[in-house]
Amino acid sequence: MRYELYYWPSIQGRGEFVRLALEEAGADYLDVARKRGRKPIETLLAGRRETHPPFAPPFLKAGKRSIGQTANILLYLGARHGLAPKDEDGRLWANQLQLTIADLVGEVHDTHHPIASALYYEEQRPEAKRRTADFWKRRVPKYLGYFEQVIARSGGPYLLGRRLGYVDLSLFQIIEGLRYAFPKRMKRFEKKVPRVITLRDRVAKRPRVSAYLASERRIPFNEWGIFRHYRELDC
Repeated sequence: MRYELYYWPSIQGRGEFVRLALEEAGADYLDVARKRGRKPIETLLAGRRETHPPFAPPFLKAGKRSIGQTANILLYLGARHGLAPKDEDGRLWANQLQLTIADLVGEVHDTHHPIASALYYEEQRPEAKRRTADFWKRRVPKYLGYFEQVIARSGGPYLLGRRLGYVDLSLFQIIEGLRYAFPKRMKRFEKKVPRVITLRDRVAKRPRVSAYLASERRIPFNEWGIFRHYRELDC
């Protein structure tokens, strides 16, 4: 089956967590907005009539199914491509970790848009500085410290133990994004979560992930996505 991924064509965003899973699985997929003349996603979605319509991209078309929300898409893909445990408890645990990552993604976004997404960053710069200071003082240690503990207790080098799962790919993306957005702060912080960084390095060396990262399919980080680098926030 060939999957169709619907997401914005010029940013990594939440769609990147799905792309990483598809790439690691070696799945056949079409990144629709990037392949069809880079048309606006609104144009591609116009006229679609879904029984269960998604709230917003990303969503995945798998045969007759249309699956929305990043964690939900990964729950589906993980079970079908060996990126999640086979037992129900294991799948629920993986989904729980992914939902925690989704919470962290929202907090990352709010460092540069703490008031409203409709406003430009420049219109909320003072508030962004305050939000970022709190993010690094309280939230990053709490989230990444939690994942550090999960790895320590997993019995293996990954969040789920000895085998890589989609949540490991997502945690890799978190570290890559934080390194881009906050290179100075991350350089100081990484020594506090050595297991998380080792996991990141293991994921980066996986053949399919490595090939993807070196390809044109990997959209570069930029100041339109979730992870944005503003020098005044990285101090």
